[in-house]
Amino acid sequence: MQGDSALKGKVAWITGGGSGIGLASAIEFARAGAHVVISGRSRETLIASEKQIKAAGSGEAIALDVADQKEVANAAAAMLKRHGRIDILVNSAGINTPRRNFRDVSVESWDQIVAINLSGVFYCCHAVLPAMRKRKDGLVINIASWAGRYASTLTGPGYNATKRAVIALTESINMEECANGIRATSILPGEVATPILEKRPVPPSAEERARMLQAEDLGRTLLFVASMPPRACVTELIIAPTWNRFYLGGLEKPKP
Repeated sequence: MQGDSALKGKVAWITGGGSGIGLASAIEFARAGAHVVISGRSRETLIASEKQIKAAGSGEAIALDVADQKEVANAAAAMLKRHGRIDILVNSAGINTPRRNFRDVSVESWDQIVAINLSGVFYCCHAVLPAMRKRKDGLVINIASWAGRYASTLTGPGYNATKRAVIALTESINMEECANGIRATSILPGEVATPILEKRPVPPSAEERARMLQAEDLGRTLLFVASMPPRACVTELIIAPTWNRFYLGGLEKPKP
């Protein structure tokens, strides 16, 4: 652990912290000296992930569904009571569904995507901003997507729309809260080899995943953003694999 890190003594809450980008970021933050609270819906996954974070530094895990506004508000209040502060919020929880295009997506699936990818992000921001405002300091990092800037039939309308909305929500935080010392960043990753790929209509092969961004690449990216001095706000950061299939035309297409 880096004793002189900019994150030493900080408290970071990372949603979707049981796997993928969330877990990789949690490990990086813990190594850098932050106390990390991860949340997610799977208690079993959280138990294993909590052990990894504690091996890297200081951390804890709580079971939480970000789509439930009351759960989110109660969790944030408990964290503030226990730790006295939430310095960093990382909204990494997100989903998609295999049946995702207009011809086959169900209304129920659409509602679930919106509930987690967009409403869940808003609920978490809404829960932490008042305390950040009082302290005149705080950082929100929202995991959007390449699809939020460059819509694709591969990712589907629900994912495209919610991730673009996350970018707008992040911009709104900066517009309204910059005078209060609060910063917000949208991270727009291209393809990352995380468990969400299993939800694709055609999951990528192991060879294809090896050429994508890896979760640890995003962990280091988020650590860079979180380590910037309070005067610096990284408003948006796009990161993609060098072997970018959106450029190469090698992405699987939905069946007609």
